[in-house]
Amino acid sequence: MSVIVAFVVVAGIMAIGDIVSAKTKAFIPSVFVAAVLFLAGFWTFLPQNLIDIPGLGMPLALMSMYLLLVHMGTLMSVRELVAQWKTIVIALSGIAGMCVLLLTIGRLLVGREAIIAATPPLTGGIIAAIMMSDAATAKGLTSMAVLAIVMYVMQGFAGYPLTALALKKEGTRLLDIYRNDKEELAKLNSQQVSEAEAGRSRFQIFPQMPEKYLTVFVIITKLALVAWASVAFAGLINNAISPFVICLLFGVIAAETGFLERKPLVRSGSFGWLMLSLMAYIFAQLAKATPEMLKEIAGPLVIIIVIGVAGMAVVSTIVGRLLGYSKAMAFALSLTALYGFPPNYILTEEAANALAESPEEKEFLMNQMLPKMLVGGFTTVTVVSVILAGFFAEML
Repeated sequence: MSVIVAFVVVAGIMAIGDIVSAKTKAFIPSVFVAAVLFLAGFWTFLPQNLIDIPGLGMPLALMSMYLLLVHMGTLMSVRELVAQWKTIVIALSGIAGMCVLLLTIGRLLVGREAIIAATPPLTGGIIAAIMMSDAATAKGLTSMAVLAIVMYVMQGFAGYPLTALALKKEGTRLLDIYRNDKEELAKLNSQQVSEAEAGRSRFQIFPQMPEKYLTVFVIITKLALVAWASVAFAGLINNAISPFVICLLFGVIAAETGFLERKPLVRSGSFGWLMLSLMAYIFAQLAKATPEMLKEIAGPLVIIIVIGVAGMAVVSTIVGRLLGYSKAMAFALSLTALYGFPPNYILTEEAANALAESPEEKEFLMNQMLPKMLVGGFTTVTVVSVILAGFFAEML
């Protein structure tokens, strides 16, 4: 297979996934569709080295990870995170509940190796899935490496409908306040103003670069410098903290101080390309998955998802109630661990569209639910999944 044909096949499979996802309003996730197509292809006519032929494997995937993580860091504001501290606590409590239940009950049912390999990818992180898959491969645990990738692909399929139900219930509650309780509505609106103010950084020390100098190459160079500084710093501390986590932290710092613009990969038009290379590397791991192996991991896969979601539901709703959140909103926040951004945005908008009877009602619902869902998603998927993977990889 030639280089360009292999690239067309890879990009085409991912495009089909996007189309199906859009057609079903994200109920069927694009990664699920793409994974099924890749798997079917590897079992039939696609070469096992399909991803390597157009050069989408390592080291491009590693570079993509570094740049994407710095980019994700620029999406987070320190002040917004502080203002949303309740959201962060609830999201973290959901993951804690998931881990506790999996490491106790789940470990008894499916074994220690399966729980260790699958728990970080269950929090929705692409990076976590790669880290656990690579760690399992290094230990010679091929089936566990496949389990980590398949878990990342499948967990969103459980999260989407559950989140849609929770957000519609929360939206119904909020609309009742909007229409019938002016005093409570005033409190919610005042809180929203303070949260909006929190998005402004007080730590900018670098002057804003004139727009005419913010070319594609300038933006990517600045992003690469931050990624390089992150990897170098991780080396200085003997990788006591994963370089992936450092990339995230340095991305936040670079954006807050003004060195990096917000959403640099989007501004440079490079986000999609890097995401394609990283997703291609993930799906390349499915070439190792034989039908016999999938039969072997099907049971643990289902058990881990069910137990993990149950742990999230119990702990997050209890903590959410203590912090003044409804059960539905707290559960929705914990479920962001199963998919992250952009599905959390899509699901929130779909719930608002389904419930609102006017543009004003939709705006109210989006203002109340979207900031929480975005912060919850970044907390769980972007930060916690990577930290969990770094910790669990050492346990494997």
